[in-house]
Amino acid sequence: MDNNNNNNQIENANANQNENEMKNLEKKFINQFYLQDLLFNESLRQESLSIFLNQFNKKEMESILSYIYYGNISFENQENLLQLLEISIYFKLNLLKEIIQKKILNSINYSNFFQFLFQNRNLNSNEIEIKCFELINQNFSQIQNNENLFNLTKEEIIKFIQFKQEKKEIFQFDFFQFLNNWIKKRNQKLRKYKHKMNAKKRLFHSFFSLFDKDSISKQDFDKLKQFDIFLPNSFLIHFERTIFEIQDQENQTKIKEKDKKIKRRDKRIKSFESENQNQKQEIEKKEKENKKKEKENKKKEKENKEIQEKLKKEIEEKEKILKQKDEEIQNIKLSFEKEIENQNQNQNKLLKILPQFSDSEIIKDKEYVKKLQEWINDNDFFSKMKKGFSAKRDGFDSQNWHKAVDGKGKTLVIIKTKDNFIFGGFTQVGWTNDKSKWSYDYGDYGYIKDSNAFIFSLRNDKGNRKPEKFTIKQGEEKYAIFYGSNDGPTFGSDIELDSNLQSGYSNFGNCYNLPNGIKYKSNEAQSYLAGSYNKWVVDELETYFI
Repeated sequence: MDNNNNNNQIENANANQNENEMKNLEKKFINQFYLQDLLFNESLRQESLSIFLNQFNKKEMESILSYIYYGNISFENQENLLQLLEISIYFKLNLLKEIIQKKILNSINYSNFFQFLFQNRNLNSNEIEIKCFELINQNFSQIQNNENLFNLTKEEIIKFIQFKQEKKEIFQFDFFQFLNNWIKKRNQKLRKYKHKMNAKKRLFHSFFSLFDKDSISKQDFDKLKQFDIFLPNSFLIHFERTIFEIQDQENQTKIKEKDKKIKRRDKRIKSFESENQNQKQEIEKKEKENKKKEKENKKKEKENKEIQEKLKKEIEEKEKILKQKDEEIQNIKLSFEKEIENQNQNQNKLLKILPQFSDSEIIKDKEYVKKLQEWINDNDFFSKMKKGFSAKRDGFDSQNWHKAVDGKGKTLVIIKTKDNFIFGGFTQVGWTNDKSKWSYDYGDYGYIKDSNAFIFSLRNDKGNRKPEKFTIKQGEEKYAIFYGSNDGPTFGSDIELDSNLQSGYSNFGNCYNLPNGIKYKSNEAQSYLAGSYNKWVVDELETYFI
């Protein structure tokens, strides 16, 4: 498509070009470079061909001839573009030169601009050079240690400085560090130290003579003094003058500000003096008032003594009352301690069960343990059960879950979501791939009957619900639990986990009884266990069995 677009552009350009000029161009080309003999004289063809091939590639020459005679030309790659540009410049084909140059400018980018810049040394195209300088300028902080940057010639660095000065940009200190490193590498081949110093000084002088005073930031000027040995005196004097001028201006402004402060201070002093006089008068008044108050205070002291005596009597009476209350409090403490002892005894009973959940990531509340014990009502199960599967420990994968759970019989499943909903289910039959024990066989999956299965909700912050057990509906016992090798634990279709054990859905009320007042397939029913129908994510899945 690119070749077709380029061909259309060239054909349109050639259509606008004067036909007479085209014919004259062809004649000059043929006469000057002996193309007539090359094409039509067999005796000169081989000798002339070697002359052309020594200077340019055969493919590029064929493309130029195709352009001159047919108005068609193809662009293959970067080297092809540069070869064609060189030939068009050599043969003074200005229209073709502009077309190729635009093509090159569009193809220059961050990854290849150094290659174009170095190859342009033979072409000396100002447009290509400027485009490369723009990319160097934009990415200087990223490429300041790039070896290609140190391969720039002195002339190219001078042009780059002039390029930035024309744009009125400020040179940062990292550019001067680059100049210093570039000069060091340039002078590594010199043997004597004096020669290195002199050469380095000359290069610094040649570079710094180009800088304007506005092209270097004031902050970087102090940093430049580390190159003081090599900086031109005129450069240092010029910039020190500008700094002194700035300091003088700052000092003058400071002096003016001090004068203003002094005037303000004098006004304040006068105001303070007037205030002091007023304060003296007020103090005299207050002294007179204080004398009057002293007399009044003496009277009050007498009155206070009388009041204190009354207060003492009242305090003595209150102390008696407090003693009585202390006795009452002690009695309350004794009764409270008895209640705590009773609670501790109840907790010790629960602690006999808690070790089974000591490593649980979900069951942290003793009330949950008490509820599970009450619902399952099987002390043998609780005393012998173990955590046979943990999704965080064994992996969120249904295959791993089946390997651990299948054929274990009584099984307790506890699920915790990312939103802190805790729910699950219990089956006395358990999951098995033995189809003879299935109530319904659908080939790779089926249902297992369990009339004692139930599901439960331990934590539901959304509805502030208390822990609750939900038994299976009459007539739905055959669908109590579902077995699928690629599915996680499934109770009817009320709780179902996908193969990744992290997502699923809750169609609560399909096989298991809903709480009173909640309708099947309502939003309240579908969000009761996990907070939503299918947008919940499992945080941990634990499975217990004997």
